[in-house]
Amino acid sequence: VQLVESGGGLVQTGGSLRLSCAASGLTFGSYTMGWFRQTPGKEREFVAAVSWRGGSTNYADSAKVRFTVSRDNAKNTLYLQMNSLKPEDTAVYYCAASRIVGELAASQGPYDYWGQGTQVTVSS
Repeated sequence: VQLVESGGGLVQTGGSLRLSCAASGLTFGSYTMGWFRQTPGKEREFVAAVSWRGGSTNYADSAKVRFTVSRDNAKNTLYLQMNSLKPEDTAVYYCAASRIVGELAASQGPYDYWGQGTQVTVSS
């Protein structure tokens, strides 16, 4: 199984980025998918999750309104559209896959596979 994130980079406050996560080696449409982020010295935190068909989503309070998680099962790809970015959004962003259907978990435990992460830096 491989999950490969892309789309990170340096952006100014108020800017936007769209992260992608390309999945291979698994039946992508059967997995709940999530985004997490981590900054040095802190635990990895939940950002958003989307159900296997994309019909249900779950967001951390920090991501509500500004971020949108989506997926394209035909392309085996997960997305995170991030708008109105703030310096506190600076982190390494990870995508993750969970075999548990019906639970949009906000904790790391239910996720079976993880990507290597992509750096997002928001300058003030």
